[in-house]
Amino acid sequence: MTEKKTTERGWNLDNSYARLPKTFFSSIEPTPVESPALIICNESLARSLGLNVQDLQSQDGVALLAGNKTPEGAMPLAQAYAGHQFGHFTMLGDGRALLLGEQITPEGERFDIQLKGSGITPYSRGGDGRAALGPMLREYIVSEAMYGLGIATTRSLAVVTTGESVLREKKLPGAILTRVASSHLRVGTFQYAANWGTPDDLRRLADYTIQRHFPEGAQEENPYLYLLQEVSKRQALQIAKWQLVGFIHGVMNTDNMTICAETIDYGPCAFMNHYDPATVFSSIDRQGRYAYGNQPHMAAWNLARFAETLLPLLDEEEEQAVKVAQEAISEFADLYHCNWNAGMRAKLGLFQEEPEDKELIKGLLSMMEKYSADYTNTFRALSFDKPAESALFKTTEFESWHKSWQARLERQEESKASSLELMQKSNPAVIPRNHRVEEALEAAVERGDYSVMEKLLAVLSNPYGHSPEHSEYATGPEPSKEPYRTFCGT
Repeated sequence: MTEKKTTERGWNLDNSYARLPKTFFSSIEPTPVESPALIICNESLARSLGLNVQDLQSQDGVALLAGNKTPEGAMPLAQAYAGHQFGHFTMLGDGRALLLGEQITPEGERFDIQLKGSGITPYSRGGDGRAALGPMLREYIVSEAMYGLGIATTRSLAVVTTGESVLREKKLPGAILTRVASSHLRVGTFQYAANWGTPDDLRRLADYTIQRHFPEGAQEENPYLYLLQEVSKRQALQIAKWQLVGFIHGVMNTDNMTICAETIDYGPCAFMNHYDPATVFSSIDRQGRYAYGNQPHMAAWNLARFAETLLPLLDEEEEQAVKVAQEAISEFADLYHCNWNAGMRAKLGLFQEEPEDKELIKGLLSMMEKYSADYTNTFRALSFDKPAESALFKTTEFESWHKSWQARLERQEESKASSLELMQKSNPAVIPRNHRVEEALEAAVERGDYSVMEKLLAVLSNPYGHSPEHSEYATGPEPSKEPYRTFCGT
């Protein structure tokens, strides 16, 4: 992949995706906006990318973030892809986003730089190609919170307002988010190639993906099987991490599953308060397809769709290709459970595995569901072995479970202090509580007050700190007769 010369502003853009067959994208310039203004800039991320922070925040820099100008070396394009949306297959693509190029960092890493909300593209499907301020700030908050939690994610470099309104249920202030990703290659990208591309297009996409994300696989006897296996491994780890912190994506369509296993698309996402595997927040997920407890199953379903696209590459004989794909996909469940069980043991301070651990974990979760215990705060309290004021901790069931847990800890060679230290590193003190996110968005959008969001972001940047300022953000929402609902819109 070609290297570029770094500009004074720090831009060092390459365009390897643009060297794929033209069927995979449409070259198009961003639509200029009226009067862009910088709302927030991720300075630490900018510096890690090798960008000049001061220049990025200047008038010219904001013009770049708004799409009124493009940085040197950029080749703006909208990516084509398909996807199963709630089980229904359809042609999609970047309907309001443009890839400017791939920034090569001072360390030689490669990251997509994408403008989200930058105007109409050939894939807009009747949409206006724009985005509203609230959803862009939501993505900024939650994606950076996920990064703080140690979960692979796209990241947010900046949000700018456009000086224009977008019409949704009502007029809302427009905004553009600059998203940073290891790549925007999706399961849906492969579905697009398999359905609308040529066999050569599919092979070139697979070879490009291996070169970009799994270069060691090029030396394998069957590089495409290696690709399938590695994507499965990464997704198994990623979904386990979601479950361990109570994250609910909300719209696990195949176009929202990235090949590099970074969490992408923070529209109807939310974090679970009371433990309940049936928890759904998305207003459009009426059947609970993407409920918290279903996420591992949906990941496996999506991976099966990915495997289908690779069949022509896995083996010349279709029957053998199907067998190879099924064997690879069948490993996902074991990989996921291995990662999840290891994560759960860490959340309970267990260093080694014992056969009874699964029942110990199951028993706690069963009680948490029965007594509507707060998922995050229950583990947070256990991390200091100081039961909090909740119905769960006052029951004889918990007392019995606690004795079993203590006996299990005593069988370890590691000290009790070491176990608690492991738990505090594995159980966040804070998550982006839904009511706190809404509070920050309301202040920003309705009153132009960004201080609430800035304070929230500061706390979320160190979720395992267990510092005094975390207490204010650890409490759940006030009881409400109406369930919390999230909406698509990012």
